[in-house]
Amino acid sequence: MATTISSAFDSGNIRVVGQDGDRFDLEIVKDASSDFYQWFHFRLAGAGGREVTLRIVNCADSAYPNGWPGYKARLSVDRETWVQVPDCSYGDGVLTIRLTPETDCVWLAYFAPYSMERHHDLIATFSSLPDVAYRSLGQSLDGQDIDCLTIGEGPLTAWIYARQHPGESMAEWWMEGALEKLADPDDPVARVLRKEVTFHLVPNMNPDGSRRGHLRTNAAGINLNREWHEPSAEKSPEVLCVRNAMDAARPDFAMDIHGDEAIPANFLAGFEGIPSLTQRQSDLFKLFSDTLERLSPDFQSRLGYEIPAPGQANMSMSTTQLAERFGCLSTTLEMPFKDNDNLPDPVCGWSPERSKFLAHACLHALHAILPDLKKA
Repeated sequence: MATTISSAFDSGNIRVVGQDGDRFDLEIVKDASSDFYQWFHFRLAGAGGREVTLRIVNCADSAYPNGWPGYKARLSVDRETWVQVPDCSYGDGVLTIRLTPETDCVWLAYFAPYSMERHHDLIATFSSLPDVAYRSLGQSLDGQDIDCLTIGEGPLTAWIYARQHPGESMAEWWMEGALEKLADPDDPVARVLRKEVTFHLVPNMNPDGSRRGHLRTNAAGINLNREWHEPSAEKSPEVLCVRNAMDAARPDFAMDIHGDEAIPANFLAGFEGIPSLTQRQSDLFKLFSDTLERLSPDFQSRLGYEIPAPGQANMSMSTTQLAERFGCLSTTLEMPFKDNDNLPDPVCGWSPERSKFLAHACLHALHAILPDLKKA
Protein backbone atom coordinates (compact mmCIF):
# COMPACT_ATOMS: atom_id res chain seq x y z
CA MET A 1 0.00 0.00 0.00
CA ALA A 2 1.33 3.41 -0.93
CA THR A 3 1.97 5.88 1.87
CA THR A 4 -0.25 8.95 1.60
CA ILE A 5 -0.67 12.22 3.46
CA SER A 6 -3.95 14.12 3.35
CA SER A 7 -5.57 17.07 5.08
CA ALA A 8 -8.86 17.58 3.22
CA PHE A 9 -10.99 17.48 6.35
CA ASP A 10 -12.21 19.68 9.19
CA SER A 11 -9.26 21.79 10.44
CA GLY A 12 -6.82 19.98 8.14
CA ASN A 13 -3.69 21.82 7.02
CA ILE A 14 -0.56 20.56 5.24
CA ARG A 15 0.78 20.09 1.74
CA VAL A 16 3.36 17.64 0.42
CA VAL A 17 6.20 19.34 -1.47
CA GLY A 18 8.54 16.38 -1.81
CA GLN A 19 8.84 12.64 -1.19
CA ASP A 20 11.69 10.14 -1.20
CA GLY A 21 10.33 6.75 -0.15
CA ASP A 22 9.15 7.12 3.45
CA ARG A 23 10.63 10.61 3.84
CA PHE A 24 8.22 13.46 3.17
CA ASP A 25 8.88 17.19 2.89
CA LEU A 26 5.83 19.16 3.98
CA GLU A 27 4.71 22.78 4.21
CA ILE A 28 2.09 24.37 6.41
CA VAL A 29 -0.41 26.36 4.34
CA LYS A 30 -0.94 30.03 5.19
CA ASP A 31 -4.27 31.26 6.56
CA ALA A 32 -6.46 32.55 3.71
CA SER A 33 -5.57 36.13 2.67
CA SER A 34 -2.92 36.22 5.39
CA ASP A 35 0.73 35.48 6.07
CA PHE A 36 -0.02 33.67 9.36
CA TYR A 37 0.69 29.95 9.58
CA GLN A 38 1.73 27.45 12.24
CA TRP A 39 -1.23 25.10 12.72
CA PHE A 40 -0.99 21.71 11.02
CA HIS A 41 -3.32 18.70 11.06
CA PHE A 42 -3.06 15.77 8.67
CA ARG A 43 -3.48 12.02 8.24
CA LEU A 44 -0.63 9.64 7.47
CA ALA A 45 -1.88 6.40 5.88
CA GLY A 46 -0.26 3.21 4.65
CA ALA A 47 2.92 3.31 6.74
CA GLY A 48 2.04 0.92 9.56
CA GLY A 49 5.16 -0.72 11.00
CA ARG A 50 7.64 1.34 8.94
CA GLU A 51 9.78 4.24 10.07
CA VAL A 52 8.63 7.50 8.48
CA THR A 53 10.39 10.86 8.48
CA LEU A 54 8.22 13.96 8.13
CA ARG A 55 10.01 17.28 7.58
CA ILE A 56 7.98 20.49 7.88
CA VAL A 57 10.34 22.69 5.92
CA ASN A 58 8.80 26.18 6.18
CA CYS A 59 8.86 26.63 9.96
CA ALA A 60 11.41 29.46 9.93
CA ASP A 61 8.93 31.94 8.47
CA SER A 62 5.92 30.77 10.50
CA ALA A 63 4.02 33.14 12.77
CA TYR A 64 6.01 32.13 15.88
CA PRO A 65 9.34 30.47 14.98
CA ASN A 66 10.29 30.50 18.68
CA GLY A 67 7.46 28.03 19.18
CA TRP A 68 9.37 25.19 17.47
CA PRO A 69 12.43 24.62 19.71
CA GLY A 70 11.42 22.12 22.39
CA TYR A 71 8.07 21.40 20.71
CA LYS A 72 6.73 17.87 20.08
CA ALA A 73 4.00 17.11 17.55
CA ARG A 74 0.81 15.35 18.72
CA LEU A 75 -0.19 11.92 17.39
CA SER A 76 -3.41 9.91 17.57
CA VAL A 77 -4.49 6.52 16.24
CA ASP A 78 -8.18 6.97 17.18
CA ARG A 79 -8.63 10.78 17.10
CA GLU A 80 -9.58 10.62 20.78
CA THR A 81 -6.29 10.17 22.64
CA TRP A 82 -3.38 12.39 21.58
CA VAL A 83 0.21 11.83 22.67
CA GLN A 84 3.51 13.54 21.94
CA VAL A 85 5.80 12.13 19.24
CA PRO A 86 9.03 11.51 21.20
CA ASP A 87 11.39 11.95 18.25
CA CYS A 88 10.82 15.56 17.21
CA SER A 89 13.64 18.00 16.55
CA TYR A 90 13.99 21.50 15.15
CA GLY A 91 16.92 23.01 13.29
CA ASP A 92 17.62 25.27 10.32
CA GLY A 93 13.94 26.15 10.01
CA VAL A 94 12.80 22.52 9.73
CA LEU A 95 10.70 20.55 12.20
CA THR A 96 11.60 16.86 11.80
CA ILE A 97 9.15 14.24 13.07
CA ARG A 98 10.27 10.60 13.07
CA LEU A 99 7.83 7.83 13.91
CA THR A 100 6.93 4.22 13.25
CA PRO A 101 3.13 4.12 13.12
CA GLU A 102 1.48 1.19 14.89
CA THR A 103 -1.41 1.19 12.43
CA ASP A 104 -1.97 2.14 8.81
CA CYS A 105 -3.89 5.32 9.70
CA VAL A 106 -2.57 7.88 12.19
CA TRP A 107 -3.26 11.57 12.61
CA LEU A 108 -0.77 14.28 13.49
CA ALA A 109 -1.54 17.82 14.64
CA TYR A 110 0.01 20.88 16.22
CA PHE A 111 -2.26 20.28 19.21
CA ALA A 112 -5.19 17.95 19.85
CA PRO A 113 -7.85 19.30 17.45
CA TYR A 114 -11.29 20.39 18.58
CA SER A 115 -13.42 19.76 15.51
CA MET A 116 -16.51 21.68 14.48
CA GLU A 117 -18.43 18.41 14.81
CA ARG A 118 -17.36 18.16 18.44
CA HIS A 119 -18.29 21.83 18.84
CA HIS A 120 -21.82 21.08 17.60
CA ASP A 121 -22.01 18.10 19.95
CA LEU A 122 -20.97 20.42 22.78
CA ILE A 123 -23.69 22.92 21.92
CA ALA A 124 -26.29 20.16 21.55
CA THR A 125 -25.37 18.60 24.89
CA PHE A 126 -25.50 21.75 26.99
CA SER A 127 -28.31 23.59 25.22
CA SER A 128 -30.56 20.61 25.98
CA LEU A 129 -30.12 21.06 29.74
CA PRO A 130 -33.04 22.78 31.50
CA ASP A 131 -30.94 25.49 33.16
CA VAL A 132 -28.85 26.40 30.10
CA ALA A 133 -30.12 28.89 27.51
CA TYR A 134 -28.86 28.96 23.93
CA ARG A 135 -28.78 31.79 21.40
CA SER A 136 -26.90 32.61 18.24
CA LEU A 137 -25.26 36.02 18.58
CA GLY A 138 -24.79 36.35 14.82
CA GLN A 139 -23.08 34.64 11.93
CA SER A 140 -19.55 34.39 10.62
CA LEU A 141 -18.49 35.32 7.10
CA ASP A 142 -19.01 31.69 6.05
CA GLY A 143 -22.49 31.73 7.59
CA GLN A 144 -21.71 29.73 10.73
CA ASP A 145 -23.45 30.68 13.96
CA ILE A 146 -21.58 32.33 16.82
CA ASP A 147 -23.01 30.12 19.54
CA CYS A 148 -23.57 31.41 23.07
CA LEU A 149 -24.65 29.42 26.13
CA THR A 150 -26.00 31.20 29.22
CA ILE A 151 -26.04 29.59 32.64
CA GLY A 152 -26.67 31.04 36.10
CA GLU A 153 -29.02 33.68 37.46
CA GLY A 154 -26.80 35.89 39.59
CA PRO A 155 -26.53 39.68 39.62
CA LEU A 156 -22.91 39.62 38.45
CA THR A 157 -22.26 39.09 34.74
CA ALA A 158 -19.37 37.04 33.34
CA TRP A 159 -18.40 36.63 29.70
CA ILE A 160 -16.04 33.79 28.82
CA TYR A 161 -15.06 33.30 25.17
CA ALA A 162 -12.51 31.24 23.26
CA ARG A 163 -10.81 30.52 19.93
CA GLN A 164 -10.56 33.99 18.52
CA HIS A 165 -7.43 32.32 17.17
CA PRO A 166 -8.78 29.04 15.77
CA GLY A 167 -5.53 27.07 15.86
CA GLU A 168 -5.46 27.46 19.66
CA SER A 169 -7.68 24.43 20.09
CA MET A 170 -6.78 23.96 23.77
CA ALA A 171 -9.04 26.97 24.34
CA GLU A 172 -12.18 25.05 23.39
CA TRP A 173 -11.09 22.03 25.43
CA TRP A 174 -10.90 24.53 28.33
CA MET A 175 -14.44 25.72 27.50
CA GLU A 176 -15.72 22.15 27.53
CA GLY A 177 -14.27 21.74 31.01
CA ALA A 178 -15.80 25.01 32.18
CA LEU A 179 -19.25 24.03 30.91
CA GLU A 180 -19.04 20.59 32.52
CA LYS A 181 -18.14 22.23 35.83
CA LEU A 182 -20.77 24.98 35.70
CA ALA A 183 -23.59 22.65 34.67
CA ASP A 184 -22.91 20.05 37.36
CA PRO A 185 -25.96 20.16 39.68
CA ASP A 186 -24.03 18.56 42.55
CA ASP A 187 -20.88 20.68 42.45
CA PRO A 188 -20.97 23.11 45.42
CA VAL A 189 -18.72 25.70 43.77
CA ALA A 190 -20.83 25.64 40.63
CA ARG A 191 -24.01 25.98 42.68
CA VAL A 192 -22.71 29.16 44.32
CA LEU A 193 -21.40 30.53 41.03
CA ARG A 194 -24.75 29.96 39.31
CA LYS A 195 -26.50 31.75 42.17
CA GLU A 196 -24.16 34.74 42.18
CA VAL A 197 -23.20 35.07 38.49
CA THR A 198 -24.89 34.94 35.10
CA PHE A 199 -22.41 33.36 32.70
CA HIS A 200 -22.40 33.92 28.95
CA LEU A 201 -20.03 31.46 27.27
CA VAL A 202 -18.95 31.60 23.61
CA PRO A 203 -16.97 28.37 23.03
CA ASN A 204 -15.77 29.26 19.53
CA MET A 205 -15.59 32.81 18.21
CA ASN A 206 -13.93 31.80 14.95
CA PRO A 207 -15.72 28.78 13.45
CA ASP A 208 -14.61 29.67 9.91
CA GLY A 209 -10.93 29.64 10.77
CA SER A 210 -11.42 26.48 12.82
CA ARG A 211 -12.95 24.55 9.95
CA ARG A 212 -10.48 25.95 7.38
CA GLY A 213 -7.40 24.93 9.40
CA HIS A 214 -6.24 28.48 10.15
CA LEU A 215 -3.89 29.48 12.93
CA ARG A 216 -5.03 33.03 13.76
CA THR A 217 -7.58 34.45 11.34
CA ASN A 218 -11.15 34.22 10.08
CA ALA A 219 -12.34 33.60 6.50
CA ALA A 220 -11.19 37.09 5.44
CA GLY A 221 -7.70 36.70 6.89
CA ILE A 222 -8.53 39.00 9.83
CA ASN A 223 -7.03 38.52 13.29
CA LEU A 224 -10.17 38.90 15.41
CA ASN A 225 -8.22 39.86 18.51
CA ARG A 226 -7.12 43.07 16.80
CA GLU A 227 -10.65 44.17 15.91
CA TRP A 228 -12.27 45.02 19.25
CA HIS A 229 -11.80 48.77 18.96
CA GLU A 230 -13.71 48.93 15.67
CA PRO A 231 -15.26 45.63 14.50
CA SER A 232 -17.12 45.61 11.19
CA ALA A 233 -19.77 43.43 9.54
CA GLU A 234 -17.55 43.20 6.45
CA LYS A 235 -14.33 42.01 8.10
CA SER A 236 -15.07 40.87 11.64
CA PRO A 237 -18.78 40.16 12.21
CA GLU A 238 -17.78 37.61 14.85
CA VAL A 239 -16.36 40.32 17.11
CA LEU A 240 -19.11 42.80 16.24
CA CYS A 241 -21.94 40.52 17.34
CA VAL A 242 -20.18 39.44 20.55
CA ARG A 243 -19.26 42.98 21.54
CA ASN A 244 -22.83 44.14 20.84
CA ALA A 245 -24.11 41.40 23.13
CA MET A 246 -21.66 42.50 25.81
CA ASP A 247 -22.93 46.07 25.51
CA ALA A 248 -26.41 44.73 26.29
CA ALA A 249 -25.16 42.62 29.24
CA ARG A 250 -22.16 44.50 30.60
CA PRO A 251 -19.49 42.21 32.07
CA ASP A 252 -18.21 42.42 35.62
CA PHE A 253 -15.76 39.65 34.75
CA ALA A 254 -14.42 38.65 31.32
CA MET A 255 -12.03 35.91 30.31
CA ASP A 256 -10.53 35.34 26.85
CA ILE A 257 -9.08 31.83 26.42
CA HIS A 258 -5.98 31.35 24.24
CA GLY A 259 -2.86 29.28 23.60
CA ASP A 260 0.74 30.48 23.33
CA GLU A 261 3.20 28.89 20.94
CA ALA A 262 6.49 29.77 22.64
CA ILE A 263 6.09 30.02 26.43
CA PRO A 264 6.01 26.59 28.17
CA ALA A 265 3.63 27.65 30.93
CA ASN A 266 0.11 28.77 31.76
CA PHE A 267 -0.24 32.46 32.54
CA LEU A 268 -2.60 35.43 32.53
CA ALA A 269 -2.32 38.63 30.51
CA GLY A 270 -4.14 41.69 31.75
CA PHE A 271 -5.03 45.25 30.83
CA GLU A 272 -2.16 47.28 32.24
CA GLY A 273 -1.69 50.43 30.21
CA ILE A 274 -5.35 51.20 29.47
CA PRO A 275 -6.18 54.94 29.74
CA SER A 276 -8.70 54.64 32.58
CA LEU A 277 -6.95 51.97 34.66
CA THR A 278 -8.17 51.96 38.27
CA GLN A 279 -6.53 50.62 41.40
CA ARG A 280 -9.57 48.42 41.96
CA GLN A 281 -9.09 46.72 38.58
CA SER A 282 -5.39 46.15 39.26
CA ASP A 283 -6.10 44.76 42.72
CA LEU A 284 -8.77 42.38 41.40
CA PHE A 285 -6.49 41.13 38.65
CA LYS A 286 -3.68 40.42 41.12
CA LEU A 287 -6.11 38.76 43.52
CA PHE A 288 -7.47 36.48 40.80
CA SER A 289 -3.97 35.58 39.57
CA ASP A 290 -2.64 34.93 43.07
CA THR A 291 -5.68 32.84 43.97
CA LEU A 292 -5.40 30.75 40.81
CA GLU A 293 -1.71 30.18 41.48
CA ARG A 294 -2.52 28.86 44.96
CA LEU A 295 -5.26 26.59 43.65
CA SER A 296 -3.59 25.09 40.57
CA PRO A 297 -0.07 23.61 40.33
CA ASP A 298 -0.47 24.05 36.55
CA PHE A 299 -0.61 27.86 36.81
CA GLN A 300 2.18 30.35 37.44
CA SER A 301 2.76 34.10 37.26
CA ARG A 302 6.55 34.33 36.74
CA LEU A 303 6.50 33.85 32.96
CA GLY A 304 4.24 35.92 30.72
CA TYR A 305 4.04 38.85 28.35
CA GLU A 306 5.79 42.18 28.74
CA ILE A 307 3.60 44.67 30.61
CA PRO A 308 2.93 47.86 28.61
CA ALA A 309 3.73 51.28 30.01
CA PRO A 310 0.89 53.47 31.34
CA GLY A 311 -1.35 54.58 28.50
CA GLN A 312 0.35 52.25 25.99
CA ALA A 313 -2.09 49.31 25.96
CA ASN A 314 -3.14 47.86 22.61
CA MET A 315 -6.81 48.83 22.62
CA SER A 316 -7.66 46.64 19.64
CA MET A 317 -7.48 43.52 21.82
CA SER A 318 -10.48 42.21 23.70
CA THR A 319 -9.04 42.16 27.21
CA THR A 320 -7.89 45.77 27.14
CA GLN A 321 -10.95 47.01 25.25
CA LEU A 322 -13.38 45.40 27.72
CA ALA A 323 -11.46 46.63 30.76
CA GLU A 324 -11.59 50.17 29.35
CA ARG A 325 -15.14 49.97 27.99
CA PHE A 326 -16.79 48.46 31.06
CA GLY A 327 -14.35 49.03 33.93
CA CYS A 328 -14.45 45.29 34.60
CA LEU A 329 -11.95 42.64 35.60
CA SER A 330 -10.83 41.41 32.19
CA THR A 331 -8.24 38.67 31.64
CA THR A 332 -6.58 36.62 28.92
CA LEU A 333 -5.59 33.07 29.81
CA GLU A 334 -2.73 31.58 27.81
CA MET A 335 -1.98 27.83 27.72
CA PRO A 336 1.06 26.19 26.09
CA PHE A 337 1.34 24.25 22.85
CA LYS A 338 4.49 22.68 24.31
CA ASP A 339 4.08 21.62 27.93
CA ASN A 340 3.97 23.21 31.33
CA ASP A 341 7.66 22.97 32.19
CA ASN A 342 6.87 23.35 35.91
CA LEU A 343 4.83 20.11 35.86
CA PRO A 344 5.70 18.24 32.65
CA ASP A 345 3.92 15.20 31.24
CA PRO A 346 6.38 13.34 28.96
CA VAL A 347 3.62 11.28 27.33
CA CYS A 348 0.91 13.85 26.51
CA GLY A 349 2.48 17.23 27.20
CA TRP A 350 -0.12 19.92 27.71
CA SER A 351 -3.36 18.18 26.83
CA PRO A 352 -7.14 18.48 26.49
CA GLU A 353 -7.58 16.88 29.90
CA ARG A 354 -5.23 19.31 31.61
CA SER A 355 -6.92 22.23 29.84
CA LYS A 356 -10.23 21.10 31.31
CA PHE A 357 -8.78 20.77 34.81
CA LEU A 358 -7.37 24.29 34.52
CA ALA A 359 -10.87 25.53 33.65
CA HIS A 360 -12.12 24.00 36.88
CA ALA A 361 -9.36 25.78 38.81
CA CYS A 362 -10.20 29.11 37.16
CA LEU A 363 -13.81 28.77 38.25
CA HIS A 364 -12.70 27.92 41.79
CA ALA A 365 -10.56 31.07 41.76
CA LEU A 366 -13.50 33.14 40.56
CA HIS A 367 -15.62 31.69 43.35
CA ALA A 368 -12.94 32.61 45.88
CA ILE A 369 -12.82 36.27 44.82
CA LEU A 370 -16.60 36.77 44.56
CA PRO A 371 -16.78 38.86 47.76
CA ASP A 372 -14.23 41.31 46.33
CA LEU A 373 -15.85 41.32 42.88
CA LYS A 374 -19.22 42.19 44.42
CA LYS A 375 -17.79 45.27 46.16
CA ALA A 376 -18.03 47.33 42.96
